[in-house]
Amino acid sequence: MDTSFDAVIVGAGQAGPPLAGRLTAVGWKIALVERGKIGGTCVNTGCTPTKAMVASAQAAHMARRGAEYGFETGANVRVDLKRVKARKDAIVGTSRSKDESWLTNMKGCTLLRGTAQFEAPHRLRVGDQVLTAKHIFLNVGARPRIPDLPGVDGIPYLTSTTILDLEEVPEHLIIVGGSFVGLEFAQMFRRFGAEVTVVERQPHLLSREDDDIRDGVRGALEAEGIQFRLNAECVRLSQREGKTVVHVSCREGDPEAIGTAVLLAVGRVPNTDDLGLEKAGISLEKNGFVEVDDQLRTSVEGIWALGDCNGRGAFTHTSYNDFEIVAANLLDGEPRRLSDRIPVYALYVDPPFARVGMNEREVRASGKPARMGIRPMSRVNRAIEKGETRGLMKVLVDAQSEQILGASIFGVGGDEAVHCILTAMYARKPASLITHSVHIHPTVSELIPSVFEDLKPLT
Repeated sequence: MDTSFDAVIVGAGQAGPPLAGRLTAVGWKIALVERGKIGGTCVNTGCTPTKAMVASAQAAHMARRGAEYGFETGANVRVDLKRVKARKDAIVGTSRSKDESWLTNMKGCTLLRGTAQFEAPHRLRVGDQVLTAKHIFLNVGARPRIPDLPGVDGIPYLTSTTILDLEEVPEHLIIVGGSFVGLEFAQMFRRFGAEVTVVERQPHLLSREDDDIRDGVRGALEAEGIQFRLNAECVRLSQREGKTVVHVSCREGDPEAIGTAVLLAVGRVPNTDDLGLEKAGISLEKNGFVEVDDQLRTSVEGIWALGDCNGRGAFTHTSYNDFEIVAANLLDGEPRRLSDRIPVYALYVDPPFARVGMNEREVRASGKPARMGIRPMSRVNRAIEKGETRGLMKVLVDAQSEQILGASIFGVGGDEAVHCILTAMYARKPASLITHSVHIHPTVSELIPSVFEDLKPLT
């Protein structure tokens, strides 16, 4: 059966449904194709489920710290992972069903289930149906990367998707990968009661961040009993007596880490390998991401790529902004661009780490004359009152223009407080905008003006 549409959207992640809403609102006839669950990674296997489980882990952790706050919890706190999972599944299910109901009842939108594959630049096959459209939007997302490690095919392993289905806490969880996903699961499962070892090939965690940030994150996690094996130069996997062995060949310590479960957390790959992109003539980057320009257009006219599959963000907020950029250019006559976006992201360990713009290392490498302000969280009243004094705030400002170059906040509330800096950067206002602002006391944010008031030359 051949069906003609004004537009076909492939993928119901964070960019697809809102784009469908905008297009149908102006009278377009569209088809939205999804082969998995509505909501994409964020709703089903990313932000929503993991942050729900982080909340459970934090509650257990705070219960164990009761004596610090003047109360006793009685017997040792034990986490029932089956109940944690049930809570998480309920939250995910509610979010997904709302999205699905919205799309199903959207006038002008046909929701199709199945895998879309190109037969020509503007022709897609979904099962027995052939869809044609002048406009095609790829929002196909990404999935956990399975590293080509010796022995990986011979062991049972977990990914950031499958670990969400566990109903029992592993006795000893080994995590291969010391970046954002690995560290969030490390702290989560340690607080659930597992022994946790993180194996990382690099000499440091969080390789993109400044030394004081990554050392601070490591210190916070080590204080909770998480073990780290860095400089793991020759990682290979095997099984022995029903347990998983990770051969790390580090310069120090035992050459093996032995656990009851292993999580592979070494990045993600785009879901572009089975779309038939070659039949459409769509160019890919060497890592499989769809090549796009500053307005998210692919190499083929009338085809765009949004979200994780274009390699330009890999976050829910960047995926949604991709939708905004496309809609603004296509429908509003507003020339929005990817290059206008200021990088901002967070690591949801406890305390959280948030970063916007450039960090100290990048500013130094750029050669820009700059000034920097630093304040430890131990000098933030709100952090002291909450008993959460780990971390620091760091801000960087151009010494000539007084424009804010970036900030890193590792500490309680940092993932929220960073946004006042981000807004000032989007407004292209000098640092004095923040120093002249009056923030509520007592909050973490109220100390941000103080950090900007204490700038010193970056030498």
